[in-house]
Amino acid sequence: MTRLHFATASALPHLHRTPDSRIQKGASGATQPVRPFLLELLALASFCAFALLAGCKVGPNYKRPVIATPGTYRGGAAPEIQPDATASLGDEKWAEVFQDPILQKLIAEALKNNYDVQIAAKRVLEQEAQVGITHAAELPTLSAGASYTALGLPSGLLSSLNNNNNNSSSNSSKSNTPTHYYSGGFTSSAAWNLDFWGEYRRQTEAARAQLLATEWGRQTTRATVVMEVATDYLQLRSLDAQMAITRDTIKAREQSLDLTTKLEQGGSSSLADVRQAEELLYTARAEVPQIEQEIAQEENALSLLLGRSPGPIDLGPTMGEAGIADEPHPLAVPAGIPSQLLERRPDIRQAEAYLMQANANIGVARAQFFPAVSLSGTGGTSSSQLKKIVDAGSAYWYIAGSLSQPIFEGGKLTNNLRYARAEQQEMLVTYQKTIASALSDVSSALVAYQKTRQYREEQEKQTAAARDAVRLARMRYEGGSTSYLEVLTNDTNLYTAQLTLTSAEQQEAQSLVQLYNVLGGGWQ
Repeated sequence: MTRLHFATASALPHLHRTPDSRIQKGASGATQPVRPFLLELLALASFCAFALLAGCKVGPNYKRPVIATPGTYRGGAAPEIQPDATASLGDEKWAEVFQDPILQKLIAEALKNNYDVQIAAKRVLEQEAQVGITHAAELPTLSAGASYTALGLPSGLLSSLNNNNNNSSSNSSKSNTPTHYYSGGFTSSAAWNLDFWGEYRRQTEAARAQLLATEWGRQTTRATVVMEVATDYLQLRSLDAQMAITRDTIKAREQSLDLTTKLEQGGSSSLADVRQAEELLYTARAEVPQIEQEIAQEENALSLLLGRSPGPIDLGPTMGEAGIADEPHPLAVPAGIPSQLLERRPDIRQAEAYLMQANANIGVARAQFFPAVSLSGTGGTSSSQLKKIVDAGSAYWYIAGSLSQPIFEGGKLTNNLRYARAEQQEMLVTYQKTIASALSDVSSALVAYQKTRQYREEQEKQTAAARDAVRLARMRYEGGSTSYLEVLTNDTNLYTAQLTLTSAEQQEAQSLVQLYNVLGGGWQ
């Protein structure tokens, strides 16, 4: 690579200078000390700062892309949904949506102790520091120091270095006293890479966009934790309800087995009926360890979200099979308008921040085609006498400016610019995809919110019919009008229907959690 290089120096420091070389004659013939180094540098820096402010930043300035969004969501046209409402469920804070005090306590604990939330917060702090590091390139660097040197040499060594051996011998014979040399002073230096083309400012702009993306990533993590805690909590409630149903079923089947055994002993029933009653009882009992296993696993998962060691989760008093059914599931849920997602969803805002960063990187790559201008200077005082270190006559200074223009880089700069532009286009498509995915998520969640309620309502009817069928079958069996096979079949159907209803209630409650999350709620 060939570079054009230009440098100027206002003055150069010399190792040995006479007092006269540090003095200038004024107009009247009086001696005046040279202007201090810092004043020279300040004047030059002021001029360069003015020129820098008048400079430009190459590369495109960011403008948000125009994204066409539909007027309403699919699945939001049902009477119970309000697609044209300006307010949205996503605007509400999580404590207003989830009003269960136990769930609120768990969410608050998770937001404080969850490992992913803590990691995301540390990443924000890291990126804040990185912005400061990047911004420092725009500013001049200053340094200062002081030095003092003492040197003692024997006379014999000095004599041997003297070109006149005869004179040296005579001098050394006169005195063997060591010779001492002292020197010291203060030094200061400054350097500044002038950002005429905005390369460093674009780098800072990119770093700030990365910080913004990191912050929105933290908010995404918070929203995800809120959703996961609510989901695990509802699942635990559902498992508790299944356990209550199973225990009630076991009691009913134990009573049925006692009755069947007494009828068989009295000759009113057969041994086959007893075995069928036992089959029902053992089937229900076999479900208990399986449900207990699922409860323990779900508690461990929730404990991890809470930042705890694996262990039981206190959900308060057992609510039985009505626990999930009591969860709020309002009929009217304002979804807002699709364009609001661009401002509310943290993942969309994060994708846009990455687009801003890629856009700034184009300016960085473009600025590297232009000349680099830098200033540097050094100054201080130097004297062999301590009292003269601060005298103006002991001062020295040096100021230089350089300009470097890249001419041939083997295609590096061109390909770097092509890379930056291609990356910006990739981030643009990613941004568009994130918006499209968000719209799809909301539409699917709205459909699920409606259909899970309809499914639960039909399942309630089926469970009620199965419960009545069991009642009638037992009455017929006790009256001798049917075999125990009819009781077995209807009792099995009832147990399955009850468990299915509990799952349907959990899905219905979960649909509200999912809808709230995809609408951009949970991170506030």
